[in-house]
Amino acid sequence: MRKLILSLSLLVTFRAYAQDALKYQTPPQSILELAMAAPSPSVSFNSKGDMMLVMERTSYPTIEDLSQPEYRLAGDRINPANFGPSRASYVTGIRIRQIGSKKEYAVTGLPAQANIGHVTWSPSEKSIAFTVTDKQSITLWKASVATGVAKQQSTRRLNDIAGNAFTWIDEDRILVMSVPATAGPAPVKPIAPEGPTVQQTSGKAAPAATYQDMLKNPYDEQLFDYYFQSEPVIITDNGEQVIGKPAIYTTVIPSPDNQYLLVETLHRPYSYLVGAGRFPTTISIWKINGEPVKQLASNPLDEVRPKGFDATSNYPRAFAWRSDVPATITWAQALDGGDPKKVVPFRDAVHTLAAPFTGASTVLVQTTDRFAGITWGNSQLALVKAVNRSKQTIQISRIDPAHPEQAPVTVIDRSENDRYNDPGTPVTVKNEYNREVLYVSPATELLMSAPGASPEGDRPFLAKFSLKTKQQQILWRSQAPYYEQVVAVADPAKLTLVTTRESVTAPVNYYLADVKKKTTTALTAFPHPQPQLQGVQKQLLKYKRKDGVDLTAMLYLPKGYDPAKDGRLPVLMWAYPREYKSASDAAQVRGSAYKFTRVTYGSPIFWVTRGFAVMDATEMPIVGEGDKEPNDSFIEQLVMNAEAAVGKITEMGVGDKNRIAVGGHSYGAFMTSNLLAHTSLFKAGLARSGAYNRTLTPFGFQNEQRSYWQIPDVYYKMSPFSYADKLKTPLLLIHGEADNNSGTFPIQSERLYNAIKGNGGTARLVFLPQESHGYAAKESILHMLWEMDEWLMKYVK
Repeated sequence: MRKLILSLSLLVTFRAYAQDALKYQTPPQSILELAMAAPSPSVSFNSKGDMMLVMERTSYPTIEDLSQPEYRLAGDRINPANFGPSRASYVTGIRIRQIGSKKEYAVTGLPAQANIGHVTWSPSEKSIAFTVTDKQSITLWKASVATGVAKQQSTRRLNDIAGNAFTWIDEDRILVMSVPATAGPAPVKPIAPEGPTVQQTSGKAAPAATYQDMLKNPYDEQLFDYYFQSEPVIITDNGEQVIGKPAIYTTVIPSPDNQYLLVETLHRPYSYLVGAGRFPTTISIWKINGEPVKQLASNPLDEVRPKGFDATSNYPRAFAWRSDVPATITWAQALDGGDPKKVVPFRDAVHTLAAPFTGASTVLVQTTDRFAGITWGNSQLALVKAVNRSKQTIQISRIDPAHPEQAPVTVIDRSENDRYNDPGTPVTVKNEYNREVLYVSPATELLMSAPGASPEGDRPFLAKFSLKTKQQQILWRSQAPYYEQVVAVADPAKLTLVTTRESVTAPVNYYLADVKKKTTTALTAFPHPQPQLQGVQKQLLKYKRKDGVDLTAMLYLPKGYDPAKDGRLPVLMWAYPREYKSASDAAQVRGSAYKFTRVTYGSPIFWVTRGFAVMDATEMPIVGEGDKEPNDSFIEQLVMNAEAAVGKITEMGVGDKNRIAVGGHSYGAFMTSNLLAHTSLFKAGLARSGAYNRTLTPFGFQNEQRSYWQIPDVYYKMSPFSYADKLKTPLLLIHGEADNNSGTFPIQSERLYNAIKGNGGTARLVFLPQESHGYAAKESILHMLWEMDEWLMKYVK
């Protein structure tokens, strides 16, 4: 009788929670303590590696903070009270440490409880500049590195919405984007509209992703004009100089010699279909005092583009200064009209034009795939990057800028998912213009810092890379039982490095390594941020799915757990599917068993403290080799992945096959609902901020670039909404009410819940007020953890 009464009580409680307004709840103590652990400090080194900034960071904001006024305009979310982003994290304090003497002192002179952002070293690294944000304004501050004394540089309010709030010009001058002095009051929303909102198409195809936060009406356009407008001002210790009229500036960047400015502005007509990044743009060159020199381009509204991931604008794009010369501008221009389906010998041309910008531009290089950037070295060397997103390939080519007539020489050509053969990223150094350029040794070798993926897991390394032979020689590599990676090369000639080192039991700390002398010196000693996790067991699992593709997962087991003595455990499996064009790429090992375990708010590892075996980063590859597309067999491959993971954890004697839950966030939530619809492997599912009806994202999603009208059957079969009548396994749906991610509108969760309910399934729908695609407020995060814990305890454990 007592058991029956208890069961009825639980049922009544659940029903009340399912229908009534519910106050924020908190999870059990073991989860609460982990979730509320203070974040570790962030660190910034100067270029020599002999000074460091240790910056304390804010913890979670409150739901009251998130509930402050917010405008959502043209793809951005802004705080109308202070002309800044509405959801930002801040530094709360800065300490300066001299590495040699180990002397450390705080930055002083700041307002109480200052919200610090954009901390940036000056060109000489004798000062740092940063912003301080309060409820009404964002202002510019500067501190001496020698003394730590800070002072406010100007009473002007900065605009931190479009472009950079400030940029160092030289040691004495800082360029800021200021709220115009003539801004006046914000537009007032009319009580009644003047007329309907109208959009019209004239027969040109304009496929677009399901973007959120777009402009919706004329009043939104007025708000965009008002809040995104700024005026550029040069601030010194001795005064201020306004150098431009109010406009919507997205780029104002000094040339390396500080004689010119690259300026990009947005203007009407705006779009209700795409965001600000595709609004009409004017690109110009100014002198540093604001005097116009040359208009480089005037690009119209970029609503209409060809289809495909490698499609781009047919207008000049990617304007940038060349880093290794005084004042030369570069930009890219599509040679295929921006249409990747056109058969052409070259996709893009990179143009260049040097000061005084009076002549015609010259073509520096042409790329066979889509241009994706240049890393400059010197007058004889630059590296050009080109990508093919459809084929998932990357090509790096060497060019001689002094002889553009010479053909590029390919030095790296690989699949972007082939991590085993990733040679890494070139090390750069600052030149005489304080710009980053390639470090090139006297032997014409680069230094490359790489993640070092291998069958044993990630083992980061630093290597010499010969531009002549294209061969590498590893100089330094992470060694077990540590995971160590290079974060800065203090002296590339002497091979002194700044690294972070961690292990399963030791948190991330910073070290100074001398490769030649083979010495290592600790620079920080941050304590264990979550001592409750000490003793938790961690191991990398390797197994195969039935078609032979190798898979991995990171397994976490409770402290002291012994399968022989304690028997099988309930399992929480967490995953995120990824698409590959090669089975061999999909099979590569990712991650490291030697990384320190730090639990963040979205992690499943919390439940190792609740007696679960947790399989995190469970590989769910979807492979489509050659002409095959991965999603044509999405469900079949997803099921194979899950069957293999369940088989592995049960054959180990660890997992109880009758008590396994699966979960994920975003595309992982989509995966979760599909697995519940198409298998009987799991006892419950946890789906956060997902999309479940692919017909609501008809112009492509994730890595699917075909439209619904091309492959309606694939869209239907991939949508768990189509199989809501099969969703009988209990499914918890959590979604932020203010989700800003393309495609994951909150209605996705609402419609799936209604479909499950209408078909007699078991589900719970939780909307988190004010939350975006990722969750931020302390109350929201704790409640999310409570919901997940209640679901797992009720239906799995």
